[in-house]
Parts: sequence; C-alpha cells; structure tokens
Amino acid sequence: MKFKYYTCDVFTEKRFGGNQLAVFPSAEHIPEKFLPAITKEFNFSETAFIYPPQNTAHTKRVRIFTPGAELPFAGHPTIGAAFVLAAIGEISLEAEETTIVLEEGVGSVPVKIISKNRTPEFLQLTAAKRPEFFSAPDGKAIMEFLSLSANDWNDNYPVQIVSCGVPFLFVSVTSLEALRRISVNVQKLDQTLRNYSSQDVFVFAEQEEQSHVDFRVRMFAPVMGIPEDPATGSAAASFAGYLAQQNSLYNGTLQWKIEQGIEMGRPSQLFLEAEKANGTISATRVGGSAVLVCEGILEI
Repeated sequence: MKFKYYTCDVFTEKRFGGNQLAVFPSAEHIPEKFLPAITKEFNFSETAFIYPPQNTAHTKRVRIFTPGAELPFAGHPTIGAAFVLAAIGEISLEAEETTIVLEEGVGSVPVKIISKNRTPEFLQLTAAKRPEFFSAPDGKAIMEFLSLSANDWNDNYPVQIVSCGVPFLFVSVTSLEALRRISVNVQKLDQTLRNYSSQDVFVFAEQEEQSHVDFRVRMFAPVMGIPEDPATGSAAASFAGYLAQQNSLYNGTLQWKIEQGIEMGRPSQLFLEAEKANGTISATRVGGSAVLVCEGILEI
C-alpha cells in the first residue's frame, strides 16, 4: 500500500524554519497499528493524519501523534493540516477569508485561512476549550531542573499550569540570556512534576532586543518524546489565556507576538489573541504562516 504525504514548516514564512510537520491528507486506509511507527519514522515533533469528518458539517477529522503519544489537540499540526489541505486544493479558497472546522480529540477546532490569489498566507485557529488553570510547583524547583539559579526566576509572573486541551507549565525567567542557558535535567523534571497535571514546560522571557516581539519562549516536553519544540501552538493558546488572566482588560481583544525556536536554529513566529467578555476569557487564538517543503509516497 502506498500513501501520499506532504511536509511543511509551520509558524514561519521561510523553509527550514518553524516547526516541521508531516501530513497524510488521506489517511483513512492506513492501518491503525502503523500510525505510531510512521510518526517515529519521520521523527518530527508531530505528524497529522487526516480523515473524512464524522460530522458532515465539518471539513476533516485530524489525528495528531508525537513520537511518544497521540494528542487530543496541538497547534502546529492544526495549522499545518489546514495549510496543506488548502495548498493542494482540497479546500476551496474562493474568498480572501475562509473558515473551516477540523475535528480533533479535544473537539471542533475552527481555523481561519487568509489567502491571496487562492494561496494560503496566514492561518488562525481558535482553541476548542477555554483555558483551565491548575496549581504548579515553586519556581525555584523549576529553575533547578532547568539548570538555572534561583535568581534567574522572574517571580513577577506566577508559575502556573494552564490547559486549552493539553496542559503546560508556564514559568518566566529574568532575561534572554537566562533563557539561552537552559539545560533540562529530565530526571529532576520528572521528580518535580510527576504529581502535577503537566510535565511539559513552557519558559518565557520578555523580549529585550526586538520591539515588535513581546516574548521569546522555549518549550520542553521530554516525557512526550520532544526534548525541545521549535513552535508549540497548543502551548501558545494556553499562554494567551495565561497572559489574559493577568491583564486588567474587562472587555475586548488582547494580542501578543512571540518567537520560539531561536536557540534551535528554527526561528518561529506565533501571533496570539485572547477575547475577554465581562472579565472572563471567552476565547484564545493562535495564528501564523506555513510553507510546503516536500511531498512523497510512503509504502507499507
């Protein structure tokens, strides 16, 4: 059996930046038992398998795998899957703005596609779930498994676990220099976080070098099989909720631009939004660009 696949780089406008993704646009005939093996064969942080929707009102169903597990939701596979479908003509781009709905384990995920001359240029997902907030360990303990000192912890931001379908632990460091020095001790990470709702760590610093970017971030998920991720859309959706919770805006839209993957040599840019209504976070969104890299045939 032969199956067509595409690879793309997500949250970038240039090839060989952003986060790599393999997409199988017609995965319904791939035997279930091969999905983890195919994902490990590509060895990207995620691979997306696309199926006909269960609800005919929706566009497609997407299953997302890391080398270590299947995920109910992930941002760059959602954006990348929508991009590939649009780029190969399986989604009609008659208007400059097209909205599709992808079925994922977390629920229905709307994706807005902005196009020019029927070519997708920018995509934005709306998280299926509003952010949920959970307790987290002390920031000093986190600094220890990041191989940083207690003085590197920026306690102006609370340490918190936030989830829009997949939970992430958010912690801030004092500078970009501290962000660059991170070296994860996986054993200590596991010992510190094993009794909490997430072992995926999202570290951020206020951007000091570029005025058009708000934060530089790094995300580590070694337990999930991802030592470091160059762009993490699901974490970005939760980060928008994290930031919005601390903002005093009562009604309206908040926006941020973040960069990720710099230390990995795969620069990524993610655009975040949070909607607040009567002081409550009503929606979080993540957007960015993508580019096709290659296409091929996988034989089983």
